[in-house]
Formats: sequence, structure tokens, C-alpha cells
Amino acid sequence: MSERLRLGVNIDHVATIRNARGGLHPDPIRAAEIAQAAGADGITAHLREDRRHIIDEDIARLIGGIALPLNFEMAATEEMVALALRHRPHAACIVPERREEVTTEGGLDAAGQHNHLKPLVTRLGDSGIRVSLFIEPDPRQIEAALNLGAPVVEFHTGAYAHAEGEAQVAQLQRLSDAVALAAKNGIEPHAGHGLTFDNVTPVAAIPQIAELNIGHFLIGEAIFIGLDASVRKMRDLMDAAR
Repeated sequence: MSERLRLGVNIDHVATIRNARGGLHPDPIRAAEIAQAAGADGITAHLREDRRHIIDEDIARLIGGIALPLNFEMAATEEMVALALRHRPHAACIVPERREEVTTEGGLDAAGQHNHLKPLVTRLGDSGIRVSLFIEPDPRQIEAALNLGAPVVEFHTGAYAHAEGEAQVAQLQRLSDAVALAAKNGIEPHAGHGLTFDNVTPVAAIPQIAELNIGHFLIGEAIFIGLDASVRKMRDLMDAAR
């Protein structure tokens, strides 16, 4: 039996719904509290440059108002580093970000951006923040994460989630190999993006993965069954896989 797999619930799209009309409802902090009661181990929130969903006040309220650790998703910019150093979340996951994208489209090019990322990773780590890099399951990117001194990587599972049949089997093997390589080199592997009730089990069964971060699907499913039930079902599927 592998160690219990942690579930991080991303609450960005609760804020998306709130922002569609302005005002205070629905409140992302209330969503975080419900997720905690339903079995989440952490909360993830992405503060984008354009503040399209999570806003600065949400980050402050999450850190001050919930018991779970906050995983602060952020672009590799001075603005976001300054905010992370001000708020001191438990973790900061550096992700690629383009203003025009609908959602994160792939992993960070940690290898190609080494010189830009190195001082940011160092500053965040020196402040006591657990730094994670959101990367593709690619040996070159894992080597870059190792060279950058990142203790954690989160593997982008979008290619796996959107594939079918033999292509999905191949993507799962690619992910499994990358997870094993990261763990062998002392990097804690996480995974996320596009995971659902239907496709999470094979990923959750990879023994070295320590954490899954899931958001859009859980918030969408909550429309039909409620957030508590959505998180609990994902928690049960992850536990059963282990």
C-alpha cells in the first residue's frame, strides 16, 4: 500500500462565477472550507496577471482564513514573486501564462528559461516557500528542475487526459516514467490538469505521485451534485487507486 495520495482542490472557477456578475457570491473561501471538510488536503489558487478569477484579496483571505495549506500558482514575474514573498503561502507553483489563453496550455519550459527562473526559485525557497514547477513529463524538464533546485514538480496531465485508446496508454506510460525519474532524483512528483472521475484512477495508482491538483472538473461537477459530493467522490477514487 502506497502512502496516502494528497488532493489539492483548485478553487479558481468559483471565483470565475463570482466575477461574472461582480459582488461576493459565490465565495471562494467558502468553497475552500467545503473542500476541506470533504477530504481535501490543500487548496490551490492561480492569481493571474489579468485577475480573471482569483484576486489579490482572495489570496490574503485564504492564507488568513483556512486551515489547509495554500498552493499559490503564479507566473514567473517580479509582481508575482513579490506577492508570494508578502503573503508566504505554503507552496508556490510556477506555471506558464499567456494573457490570451483560456487555461494553462502546457508545461513550463524550465530548461529554456533556466537563467530567468533560477533567481526566482532561489528567492522563494530561501523565504521558506515550497517551490514547484509545472512541467511536461519530459526528462529534459526534470533535469532542469533538478538544476534549478526545485523540490517539487507538478506534471501536466493534459496530454493524457485528452487522449484516447492506445494514445492514452502511451501518455500514461510517459507520465509514469517521468514520475519515477523525478522521484529517483529526490524531487517530489505531483500531477494535474484535465483529471476527472473517469480518468483519475490510473494516474492516482502511480505509486510515487504525492499529490494531485484538480479544479475545473470538480467545480463543474459541483453544479450537478454539490461541491462536497464532488470532492468526496474524487477522494474515494484516489484512495481506492492506492
